[in-house]
Amino acid sequence: MSNSTSPRATLPRKTGATHPTAAYSELLSTVRDMGLLRKRRTFYYVMFGALLLALGGAAAGFVLLGDSWFQLIIAGVLGLIFTQFAFLAHEASHRQVFESNKANDRAGRTLATAFVGMSYSWWMSKHTRHHGNPNTVGKDPDIDIDFVSFTSEDAATRKGGWALLTRKQGWLLYPLLLLEGLNLHFLSFKTLFGKKPVEGRQIELWFIGVRLVAYVAVIFSFLPLGMAFAFLGVQLAVFGLYMGASFAPNHVGMKIFPAGSRVDFLSKQVLSSRNIKGNWGMTIFMGGLDLQTEHHLFPNMPRPSLVKVRPIVREYCETHKIPYTETSFFEAHKQVVAYMNKVGLSAPDPFDCPLVNQYRTRRA
Repeated sequence: MSNSTSPRATLPRKTGATHPTAAYSELLSTVRDMGLLRKRRTFYYVMFGALLLALGGAAAGFVLLGDSWFQLIIAGVLGLIFTQFAFLAHEASHRQVFESNKANDRAGRTLATAFVGMSYSWWMSKHTRHHGNPNTVGKDPDIDIDFVSFTSEDAATRKGGWALLTRKQGWLLYPLLLLEGLNLHFLSFKTLFGKKPVEGRQIELWFIGVRLVAYVAVIFSFLPLGMAFAFLGVQLAVFGLYMGASFAPNHVGMKIFPAGSRVDFLSKQVLSSRNIKGNWGMTIFMGGLDLQTEHHLFPNMPRPSLVKVRPIVREYCETHKIPYTETSFFEAHKQVVAYMNKVGLSAPDPFDCPLVNQYRTRRA
């Protein structure tokens, strides 16, 4: 006797050639019928409460330790806690927490600005464009040329010192992520003080400003000057590395779509995403980003349901001959480094002599 709650019992089967749009509609219908898009507010209340307790514990430890270099442990812990708050803000921005868009935005903005110190509007604008066209040249801001190059074409445009760094960018990626926390705060301020319209500009400036002043004031009031700077440095470094290490495996090294390409939604989201193997511990650690394929297919699905939908999506992709990528955490980062180094080799070698290369070409 079949179990009516089993994914296999409700999963639609491929019958002949299925149009890609119809294929996704079938999958979405299956997921909706199983109730996997229903909100899980209790889970998020528990997560938020646990993080508040962790934050309170870190604050108590900060006061009790006083003038001690062991404060750097507290700084590292705060980097982890702030990243977890950022994960919750990310989920609220995707309408995973509440039924009301307004409630999700209110929660996301509060978490992002008052707890993490980042602009919610800046994040929403950037991340929405990414989800619409992941790994698509000219449309996904996450693969635009920056400190690193994600495509060989961009790497080839580097010159001088940038070219030298780009050729080694895979090995430099993780040291650079230590600065990503500072970069995220800088980009937030750049957006909020820019000339372009920003939704919620005043409230975000208020929240971020109060958080920044209070946070820095407490640190520099309780700790000696050198220790206070070290505390801030460690906290920002851990925050940046944790954020980067959680987001980098999602798409880096996966299929990139040329500008102007037309690919159906199901294929585009699956082919450009990489999942991380693991259990609930990995899902908590990565804020649900380990289930990147499922998250991109159902961006408003709450984190607990992503775990349940994974076997359904995996089987569905197998049935419809769509490559589904899933690997271990360390293997994923190994692939990221290898891909970034491969792209980096397209940058010109700044030590190459044009005259010597011209002579070699003529002799060949």
